[in-house]
Amino acid sequence: MKKKKVWITLGAVVLVALLVVANLKSREKLEKVRVDAVIRGPLTEVVNASGKLRPKTKVDVSATVMGKITRLAVEEGDVVHKGDFLLEIDPSEYLSMVKSAEAALQSAREDLALAQANAEKARLDLERAENLRKRGLSSTKDYEAAMTAKKVQDAQVAAARGRVAQAEAELERLRHNLSKVTLHAPISGIVTRLNVEEGENAIIGTMNNPGTLLLTVADLDTMEAEVKVDETEIVRVRLGQQAKVEIDAYPDTVFQAVVTEVGNSPIYTNTGVGQQAVDFKVVLRLLDHIDGVRPGLSATADITVAHRDSCLSIPIAALVERDKKEGVFVVGGGNVVSFRPVQVGIAGEERFEVLSGVKEGEKVVKGPLTALRLLEDGQKVEIEKEKSGGRKDSSD
Repeated sequence: MKKKKVWITLGAVVLVALLVVANLKSREKLEKVRVDAVIRGPLTEVVNASGKLRPKTKVDVSATVMGKITRLAVEEGDVVHKGDFLLEIDPSEYLSMVKSAEAALQSAREDLALAQANAEKARLDLERAENLRKRGLSSTKDYEAAMTAKKVQDAQVAAARGRVAQAEAELERLRHNLSKVTLHAPISGIVTRLNVEEGENAIIGTMNNPGTLLLTVADLDTMEAEVKVDETEIVRVRLGQQAKVEIDAYPDTVFQAVVTEVGNSPIYTNTGVGQQAVDFKVVLRLLDHIDGVRPGLSATADITVAHRDSCLSIPIAALVERDKKEGVFVVGGGNVVSFRPVQVGIAGEERFEVLSGVKEGEKVVKGPLTALRLLEDGQKVEIEKEKSGGRKDSSD
């Protein structure tokens, strides 16, 4: 039994010795890392988004009266000026109703004239009866009858005036409907959509039916990009921020823009089973005129949400976490690295603004990622040389 315990103890000692030797050998093999300098210079933080182009000003022209389209003067793509004739809906029925209303108004006016004449006669009869009563040539009963007749005729006049006013209002309404059969361009621009042909029927809208959208006129001189921004970045987007917009149809061209609208309501998009992406609408007004532009073109935008004219910065890949603190590994004498907590500010495409923790010119470890994960404070490293050609190495 004692012999067995001796062998177990001896085996444990050998195992410990092997581990120590393996550890010493691993330390002899230095971790190869890539480094970059803490530099001072300008830094810009951008938010990326994508969406579609749309005109800043456009008007959808819908039918407000029902009927067949008898004249159509434009085609899709035509340039129109405000007030130009666009199309006409068959006016026959509306002309007929207007003529009928004009006749009714004339009849009501004639009835009013007759009522006024009768009222004037009743007034004269009342004056005559009053004179006769004063001279004792007429009874009180005759005077009262004349007074009653006068009141009746005055009421007839008032009723006739009401009928005239009603007929005038009806005629005005029908003339207004008649004016709607002829449609003119509400703004100057381009006919970007034409949904009807000559001979088709136009249907007016109801509560549950928006009616026939006849055409759309848009002013393409001022365009906007409507893009979607992720919920994690929307809090940094503000009105008036500058942006650069690229349009797929215009490669190698960058257009300047400014943020004019930031949505408050989220846009939910299904991305898989039980998952939803949350975006917010942002509208950018393009400051450049674009020849031949069309609504609906795909666009991407880089919105400048922060800028520093001069600040200290480190590579994004250099930032790591140790003991719940963010920091970097600074390369010191003898290529020994030390973990240094830092406070970062805005984020550019490749670098973080650093507010404290490092100095300009110091070297920090930026990769590879596998080495950064295992790197420890006080460890000695081997620095890889930068590859020729100025190509930046990946941090992976």
